[in-house]
Formats: sequence, structure tokens, C-alpha cells
Amino acid sequence: MTEPHSLGAAELLRSVGLLADGPVRWGNPVRVGGPGVYIVEMATPLKSAPVDHTIVGRWIEHVPGLSLEGARPTPRELAVRLGEFWLPDETVLYIGMTNLSIGGRVGAFIKTALGDRRPHAGGHWLKTLTVLPELRVWWAPTSAPEEYEDALLSAFAQGISAAAKAGLRDASVVLPFGNLQTATNERKQHGIRGSLLADEPDVPATAAERVAAAGAAARGNGSGGKRASADPTRRTGVLRSSPARPRSTTPRAATGSRAAAAALKAAGKPAGPAVHLSPEGLLALQAELADLTTVQRPAIVARIAAARELGDLKENSDYHEARREQSFAEGRVRQLEDQLRNAVVVEGGGGTVVAIGSTVVVERIDAAGALETTTFKIVGAAEASPKTDRISNVSPIGAALIGRSAGEAVEVVIPSGRIGFRILEVR
Repeated sequence: MTEPHSLGAAELLRSVGLLADGPVRWGNPVRVGGPGVYIVEMATPLKSAPVDHTIVGRWIEHVPGLSLEGARPTPRELAVRLGEFWLPDETVLYIGMTNLSIGGRVGAFIKTALGDRRPHAGGHWLKTLTVLPELRVWWAPTSAPEEYEDALLSAFAQGISAAAKAGLRDASVVLPFGNLQTATNERKQHGIRGSLLADEPDVPATAAERVAAAGAAARGNGSGGKRASADPTRRTGVLRSSPARPRSTTPRAATGSRAAAAALKAAGKPAGPAVHLSPEGLLALQAELADLTTVQRPAIVARIAAARELGDLKENSDYHEARREQSFAEGRVRQLEDQLRNAVVVEGGGGTVVAIGSTVVVERIDAAGALETTTFKIVGAAEASPKTDRISNVSPIGAALIGRSAGEAVEVVIPSGRIGFRILEVR
């Protein structure tokens, strides 16, 4: 088997079938318009990350929300963490793309202050390096920049030896130092959060990019250069807390938003909205995540690699279909990871008041005037399944039943009108 070997920027571009252009020294203009990919590299590799602690300290002061593993870091702590993602045998530090103007994007990248999001914050870790003025930029025009960015990142990762990967803090996603995620949003697990000042949408930052964006809009593709989210399953709602107190099977099942946030913070986790799960629901999500990461993800990656071998990425339908599958799978992985990170495991049974985890037997009068008995299981939104009478605590019926006891009558407002229940049993 051939040993992986490092590729410089020009060689990396040629390895995916692109014609390398450049280089220019960092800070000098790249005088080329149109879409394409670009690579930032050093002239020679360095054995350790040349991170400037003074610059890192100013970064921390500039961005009040920056944290490392949930806590405010010192400059040394943050610099050490950055260094844990340095590849000592590599010269390539960042791979980028744009659907608009290569020159405009590189210029925006160079002028963006560390910690600012505008005009373009991609690759902002590079701004911590003492060798920044010595870096150089290569580029290649292409009408399929996203596809070639993906191919370049894959080719880079394939050139990294097992020994080099072993030295990384997170070897599951191997990227150049300045890249924080793949083309399909697989992310380095670096533990740094809130590293930029504001979460604003990416818009054309320079005159050249604005002109290109206007032309794209006039032609009917109007993407503005912003990559669409690869997470079609991202949740936008917030789980409302129920008035009843769930019985916990884990130390993190504190009730009340303040207590839950404190417990999550103590555990080193983001204090996101609590995701209430039954024990069996927790196991189901864990099994789905394991299947996605250990079975489906490798299979999709293999399909992408096989499709890439066919060439002509822009017109390669197999490649694009595999990329879409990868995008959906990675979005679901991130959703499951978020849900499990904020999971609060609750069990019903034994209580007389309806809560998450309770099984509730109710009766109602149907359209013909006959009594109809139904049994509901009250669960969190993540494992609701109305077809099997597992209803969410935030659904109209679930919310109406929460906090009630056997013998109480409940009226529920639904889109088709009002329905009445009488609670027969809570278990």
C-alpha cells in the first residue's frame, strides 16, 4: 500500500484536475474575478503552531462571548488548544471557495479583523499566526467551486499519515489548520465557541463581489454566494417546560430552566433547550446516531470517492446524489448530537399527576355519541409519534393533559374545533 504523502498547494490543485495559478504573498491583491477555489499555504512546514499569544489575548478581549469548553479561556489555554490541530508536516493551511469573485473573496478574507464576522471570517484561525505576512495564496478558477472544494479537502486528508492524525486532538475530521468544517459541515471538535462577534448572514463584502452577485441574481441563480444549510432537519422551535415535575433517572434531569442550565454548564455542555426523553427514547436516538456515524457515513464517503473517480464533478449525477445524502446525514448527526447533549431522561409511573413519561387513559364522546377510550403516552417532542399514541408534551392534547389528575375533565382546542376528554387513569 502506498504511504500517504503531503501535497503543496499547487500539487493539490493539480491532483483534482485544476490548473494552479499564483502564488501571491498574503496581503497582496489576487487579480482574478469569477468563481473558483483558493489555497493559503506556507513556504515550508513548521513542527509546532506559530500562534501569537498576544494576538490571541486581543482576540479574547475583542469577543466577550468566546469560550473554551464552556469557560472563558486564558490566552495560553486558547493558544494551546489551537496548537492541538496543527499538522507539523503540512504547508497547506486553508482551502476556500467562492461562487462570486476569487479576488474579492481573498481580499475580504485578508481585511477581516480577528473576531469580526464581516467582511469574511472564513479561516479566521490563520489570523493568530506569527507567520501570517509570509503566507502565500494560490487559486484556480472553476464553475463548480463547491465540488472542487470538497475534492481538495478530501485529497488533503488522504495525504495525512496515520502518525500525523494520531497527533491531532480530533482525528475524526482531518482538515487544514484554518478550516473548521468540511464542505458538508462535518466539524472539528475543538471546543471553542462564540469566536466571532455576531451571527450575521454572509453577504458580498466587496464591490467586485457585489457586482458579481447582482449579475448572478439577474441570471436567475441569485445565491449571493451563501451556501445553503446542509441541515434540512434543523429545529427552530424551543421546547416549553411543563408545569409538572418529571422524575429523573440522571443527575442532569433538573427541573426549571435555571437549574437545567446550571446542570448542563457544570457538565461542560451547552445550556440549550432541554430535550425530554424516556429511557427507551434515549436508547433509540443513541442507536440511530451510532448507525449514522459507523455505518451510513462510511458508506456515503465511499460512494463519493467512487463517483469522484469518474471525473467531471459538475456534471456527475452520482457524485451530487451522494453529496446530497451526505449533507442530509450530517445534518441529522448534528441534530441527534444536540438532542443527546441536552437530554433530560424522565420516567413516568407511580404519579397521580400527568407529566412527561406518564401513560394517560382518557375517554371522550365520539361523533356518534358513544364513549371512546384512548391511551396516550406523554413524551418529549424528540420521540413523539401520534400514530402510536405517543404524543408530545407541547402538542395541543399533551399540553392540555400535563398537570392534570384522574377524574378531571379537559377541553382541547385543535384546528378542527374543540374536543373534550375525561381522565380515567394516570400511571
